[in-house]
Amino acid sequence: MTKAEIVAEIANKTGIEKIAVQSVVETFMDTVKGAMINGENVYMRGFGSFIIKERAEKTGRNISKNITIKIPAHKIPAFKPAKSFVNEVKSKL
Repeated sequence: MTKAEIVAEIANKTGIEKIAVQSVVETFMDTVKGAMINGENVYMRGFGSFIIKERAEKTGRNISKNITIKIPAHKIPAFKPAKSFVNEVKSKL
């Protein structure tokens, strides 16, 4: 499902204009991104959590040049679904 399809679905269910819905959806995404860039996790009860995971330093290989490289520790954004959300998906599939 694309962002446009989400906007259309919300507009159909609520009767709100697509332009207003699109603005709200984009503001939501900007707010989540901004919070995570500032090092904050975002928790949405019943849906899931947008969290920052820390990856440890590790050694990798460049196989084309046959050398080892050090990959530094870094942080990545991740989504962890709520248990109730996971159970609903499992029961439907």
